[in-house]
Amino acid sequence: MTLHEHDRAGYATALGQARLGAGEGGVPIGSSLFENGVMLGAGRNRRVQNGDPTAHGEIDALRNAGRRTSYAGTTLYSTLAPCALCTGAIILFGIRRVVVGEEKNFPGEFELLRSRGVEVVVIDDPKATALMEDFATRNPELWNEDIGVDQAQSDPRQ
Repeated sequence: MTLHEHDRAGYATALGQARLGAGEGGVPIGSSLFENGVMLGAGRNRRVQNGDPTAHGEIDALRNAGRRTSYAGTTLYSTLAPCALCTGAIILFGIRRVVVGEEKNFPGEFELLRSRGVEVVVIDDPKATALMEDFATRNPELWNEDIGVDQAQSDPRQ
């Protein structure tokens, strides 16, 4: 897939955030929010670092972007397909375009996003895929916690 220059910058910021999170011992998912090629905010999954179950990468990027009256014209970039929590925020705030690095490690909520008119672009980035695969292999319990799999029950996404 060929990305526009502003998409490459937005995604590179998200991937950089994922790497920072990995270096901090956290879940390596990064995100950024851009408007017309200008970064509004960036963040990473900080659930481990902050002990905050809502500190997903997309939520962190939105928090760092600050309060806005409108998200029209913005694009959210994420290294991994958005979960239900982050999908809800995308829909609630009216973000109309999401660019995702990979969906192999977690399928996310693309169907819901698309049903709400959100354009979803998946770039199949092997760097993001490898980063998540490595993390999930080394930290299976933490990974399952992050994606909402209760160790005592079956996978709730099925």
